[in-house]
Amino acid sequence: MNVTDLTTLGWDEFFESNFKPYAQNGYTCGRVALEHKNFFRVYTQSGEVLAQVSGKLRHEAVQRIDLPAVGDWVAISAAPEGGRVVIHAVLPRRTSFARKTAGARTEEQIVGANIDTVFLLTSLNQDFNVRRIERYLIIAWESGANPIIVLSKSDLCDRVAEAITEAQAVARGVPIHAISVVTGDGLEDLARYFKRGQTVALLGSSGVGKSTLINCLAGVDHLKVQTVREHDDRGRHTTTHRELVLLPEGGLVLDTPGMRELQLWDGHLPSVFDDIETLADECLFSDCHHQDEPQCAVREALAAGTIDTERYESYEKFRKELKYQARRRDKRSEIMEKKKWKKLSRLAAERARLKRR
Repeated sequence: MNVTDLTTLGWDEFFESNFKPYAQNGYTCGRVALEHKNFFRVYTQSGEVLAQVSGKLRHEAVQRIDLPAVGDWVAISAAPEGGRVVIHAVLPRRTSFARKTAGARTEEQIVGANIDTVFLLTSLNQDFNVRRIERYLIIAWESGANPIIVLSKSDLCDRVAEAITEAQAVARGVPIHAISVVTGDGLEDLARYFKRGQTVALLGSSGVGKSTLINCLAGVDHLKVQTVREHDDRGRHTTTHRELVLLPEGGLVLDTPGMRELQLWDGHLPSVFDDIETLADECLFSDCHHQDEPQCAVREALAAGTIDTERYESYEKFRKELKYQARRRDKRSEIMEKKKWKKLSRLAAERARLKRR
């Protein structure tokens, strides 16, 4: 890759202003395209380079989100002879798509940084699930990027119009596109999102066609693809890492591993459940739990069929999940704050010791 203009990679005034202090210290900038176990592949103005995190940055990082993620802009120094460039700092993120890490740990994981548009992919086969679309929408709105619902594999579905209607019921105005990479249907509608310097992230379960779509957009077999299992339509894990791909016609696309279970880290329910939240404001009590309180507008709507019962149950499930995660985050914040000050005190003591020498 030979790049002569950083705006091709998404560089703008926001990153320019945040980079000034590093430029004064002689650093250059780059954007993280791929994260390996111990190093990163970074796009720069002169091409792709391999980079590693400086010891200082790694030492001062309190948690994983303090280190580079795919999509981040970073301040780097030149590589020593035959070595890798060094990442000294991560520039502030304009947007970040985050989720709770898998497992029992309460920790935030950055799926992708500085994303402009998020394609929420779900295939029009047995994988189609409006409840999963709701979950993706919650996180997408929280990220700061613009969500777009993409229904893939329309050539395998004989009820496309019905599926679009079902998705519209939960999309709350978010654009919906039904596509088929096999027939080419709907692909022209996606082209407008891939403007020069714009970054689109693809999110969805395994087997929904993310890698296939990227290969189609890139015009080459850039990413490995596999077919879904015939007996249950479930996808196989093809992408095992996040990768930022620069498209030949402009724009960048971020491929992510399939995420069948996407645990919420934070979220904004009114963006996805504005109908229920509006009704809740009409309840007699401001702290109404919509159980047995008198004059509950939500229960009245459920009884009248104005609100779909499954949609309300989904809303309650997300509300409880977010409250639980908020409590876990508060507890973790206390621990991380103590860890931060302990580390700062240790660094200050080390500096003082060195000065006395």
